Amino acid sequence: MAVSPDDIRRLREETGAGIMDCKRALEEAAGDFERAKAILHARGIAQAEKRSGRSAKQGIVESYIHAGGRIGVIVELNCETDFVARTDDFKALAHDLAMQVAATSPLVVREEDLPEGAVGEPGELVLLKQPFIKDPSRNIADLVRDIIAKTGENIIVRRFARFELGGESA
Repeated sequence: MAVSPDDIRRLREETGAGIMDCKRALEEAAGDFERAKAILHARGIAQAEKRSGRSAKQGIVESYIHAGGRIGVIVELNCETDFVARTDDFKALAHDLAMQVAATSPLVVREEDLPEGAVGEPGELVLLKQPFIKDPSRNIADLVRDIIAKTGENIIVRRFARFELGGESA
């Protein structure tokens, strides 16, 4: 089935996938736009899994101050190259992660980092398992995978620190 350039452009704008990937997904989905988006999403998850072992030593440290200076967060987000670290998508992800930490106060980044005897559900304590504050139908790990699929690089949420005025010291 032939797909129109307008459909390819629209799919590319919505997903951030490459032109040829969008064209192939639309052809595979027989022109069904939503099915093509699902195909691209599934491929992105598979690509993210393949990239997970690659070294990610570049990136940014994002800070966020909330509630009139009462809560502050610092997040380290790593990628493979400084080129990706300077992209708007990567910077937006770092900012969203910092806002998430400020709003939800997770304990650790990954489930394997939880200390023994930690009380609470992984969805509350583990950043990557939390529902995204801007779209609760998706979790933080999904957001990271989406940017991995868009950039073609491994991305790792390395660590974070959250400070609250009058809170306990670490």
